Amino acid sequence: MANYRKPPATLLSIQMIYTCYEMVRDCRANLPEGWAYFISEYVPLIRKLLAHYDPERARDDELLNRILLALRNPESSMFQLLEPAPERWFAAELRQKVLAELAPPVPEFDIDLETVAAALEPLTVVEKQSAWFETMKYNPVETGPMVKMEAATVEKIRNKAAELIRGKVDNWSRTMLAENGPALGRAAAAGKGKDCLPVKAFLDLIDGRTTWRGREEMERHVNQCWHCVDHFCRMVEVVEQLRGLQPLSDAEGEPFRKLLGIVVKKPSGWKRIFNRA
Repeated sequence: MANYRKPPATLLSIQMIYTCYEMVRDCRANLPEGWAYFISEYVPLIRKLLAHYDPERARDDELLNRILLALRNPESSMFQLLEPAPERWFAAELRQKVLAELAPPVPEFDIDLETVAAALEPLTVVEKQSAWFETMKYNPVETGPMVKMEAATVEKIRNKAAELIRGKVDNWSRTMLAENGPALGRAAAAGKGKDCLPVKAFLDLIDGRTTWRGREEMERHVNQCWHCVDHFCRMVEVVEQLRGLQPLSDAEGEPFRKLLGIVVKKPSGWKRIFNRA
């Protein structure tokens, strides 16, 4: 997905260009075209997130419907102010909403973010990111492209991280990070400080727009901030998750439009031909 796209030749074919910003604005106003576009474009992302985080329930219609109904309220934080590069910001927020609806696993041994931070303090920023993707259920092969490393290197870093954690706890298992991932993610997301970086800073880095000085300044902060480690990893994740997604057809989207009570009139052929400012 790009930050804008031509919608599929469906009920939304009245538009040549329709941005995520416009979708959020229209959903906030409870307009049917916004919700219809949301269904077409973002149900595939929700399914992809479910397939990754809860594969046993990836095709659970009841769960998907519950998530969509929870998002239906235009006053939801999903449909408030947008950050720069709104689609990726929106996808990252959607990811948080989806995970909030999933039952977290019960870990064999608990570990808190403070203990993880203390244990992994010797690691570099990219090593911390490699370890953190384990809390997000990504194996070394999946993590490698996201941190621009070979899978074998990621595996070595994770083994090193596991031994550092082992030295800080009384009870340990090799799957401790992954099992405690949801709780660690919530703690990191809630730990935003006044010096934490905005979404745009992470996206500039991902897109290659950051200067060397800017990158060094970012790394100094991120190296000491697990909120920003988590935030950066989430932004990298949604960039990958959005890649290659195909929107729903009219027929595929119809059950969800019925669920949410969305009635989209057939186009008159003249409305919203061009992108609005």
